[in-house]
Amino acid sequence: MSRPTPPIQLSAQPSAPTNDNLKLAIAAIIIAVLSLSFGDAVIKMISVSLPIWQIYVIRSLIAIPILISLIKYFDPKISLIPIELKWTVLRSLLLALMWIAYYVALPHIKLSIAAAVYYTIPIFITLFSALLTGERVNLKSWLAIAIGFVGVLVIVRPDADGFNPYLLLPLLAAILYALAMILTRTKCQNENPKILSLALNSMFIVMGGIATLVLMVLSPTEKAKATNPFLLGDWVFLDTNGWLAMGVLAIIMILGSLFAAIAYQKGPPSIIATLDYSYLIFSALWGLLLFAELPDGLTILGMVLIVGSGIIAIKT
Repeated sequence: MSRPTPPIQLSAQPSAPTNDNLKLAIAAIIIAVLSLSFGDAVIKMISVSLPIWQIYVIRSLIAIPILISLIKYFDPKISLIPIELKWTVLRSLLLALMWIAYYVALPHIKLSIAAAVYYTIPIFITLFSALLTGERVNLKSWLAIAIGFVGVLVIVRPDADGFNPYLLLPLLAAILYALAMILTRTKCQNENPKILSLALNSMFIVMGGIATLVLMVLSPTEKAKATNPFLLGDWVFLDTNGWLAMGVLAIIMILGSLFAAIAYQKGPPSIIATLDYSYLIFSALWGLLLFAELPDGLTILGMVLIVGSGIIAIKT
């Protein structure tokens, strides 16, 4: 009889070098979150006129040639095929599905509630780090997670509207993101971050293309398209401003995906995940600058709690 195939484990190999650089990881996650929060602000500005699938495809079609040029210039000897192909593909798929799950939920629940559920990410990353990788998570790390999450709740102030099954989608998005970052730390730690970004953008094109084809086959009604044009709307002709927005989003995606990969490759997930909470601080900044949304006292309090959680995480 053949011997049974051993189960797949996410734990890192004991002999594998970690090459940790906490200062670099902290700087990288701040840059990543700053970039991605600005990208989300740009998407908010154009979401009334462009469907998400068109954004996914065109943004990545612009980003991929830039990434390949960067790879050929800075790392001419490396292959465009990832070292750990299956794990890189899985990581990219998890991240692509993560965004889909989150955006599908938004038409059905309040954004503040979706954000509160979604920002359980650090809790899942800390939990998965302990369960799947054997990383030791101390009391200070859990305290930092708890303080950061309280800060999130203070900012978004979710209402008690009763249970809505669509709440499970932001929770699913948080789990998918957490698993993707654990894979980044364990199975993709030695991958070139530019290759990881290239794989992710390739997955965006695949998923956006599939979704577009599915919508063409299903042919949603005009009423459905009008109700949720961001998810169900038809592709539209891009003017100069539209192409400029796509170019900006492509650069943002490159920066965000590159530095997020570096952060989780070079730093313990339980620490880096806590600093992910700073997304809400940057979002408030873009809201003030781009949409004249002035934060109130509770929002500022929440920001203070989030910053405090990051300081505790750094000092663990």
